[in-house]
Formats: sequence, structure tokens, C-alpha cells
Amino acid sequence: MANIMIADDSDAIRLVLKDILSIGNHTVVAEAIDGEEATDLFFKNSPDLLLLDLAMPKKDGLTVLTEIIEKNPQAKIVLITASDDQKIINQCLEIGATSCISKPFDFNSVLKQINDILG
Repeated sequence: MANIMIADDSDAIRLVLKDILSIGNHTVVAEAIDGEEATDLFFKNSPDLLLLDLAMPKKDGLTVLTEIIEKNPQAKIVLITASDDQKIINQCLEIGATSCISKPFDFNSVLKQINDILG
């Protein structure tokens, strides 16, 4: 259905997200384990959607989000966060994040949210 990129420093989270996306017939085109890799791989792969962790090494998700949106304002980026810091989440949404998924996440709600965003 869609080409999706995952950026999260946790192997376990990336594996769970890949399983969810696979069941939804989506293809994972790239996986990043830190913020620098996330930015590079996003522009190399041009995914339909980026699932982006806020807390990552080298560059945090807020920085990655800002860099991508500056170059591609139409990018669809869904934040993944364990933080309940509404100020940071709101800041990301104002910059251009499409939506936010809180960890731990519910399988069905993640897939529904992704499918709704992709139309």
C-alpha cells in the first residue's frame, strides 16, 4: 500500500512497528537508529510516511522534523513518543508533524491512524 520509514533507536519498537505495517500491507523502505540517519534516509528514500521517535541519539526528533519540513513541507511525519510533554508535542505539530502516537501503543489504533493519514 504505502512506503513507510521508521526512525527509532529501539530495536524492539522498530520490530513491532514493522510487524504492524506488514499486516497493514505497507512496505518499510528504510529504518534509522538515530536522528542523523533519519534525515539522510528520508531524503534518499522519499517515503510516503515517516514514523519518527522524538528521543533519539545524535539528533532528536524535533530537529529531524524541522529539517525535513523545511525542505519538504508536504512530508507526512507521525511522531512516536513515550513523553507526555504536551508542550513538545504541540510544538512538533505546529512545525508540521501530521500526528502523534504515544508509547506504549495499541496495534489497531496505530494501523488505523496510519491508514487514515495515507487516505
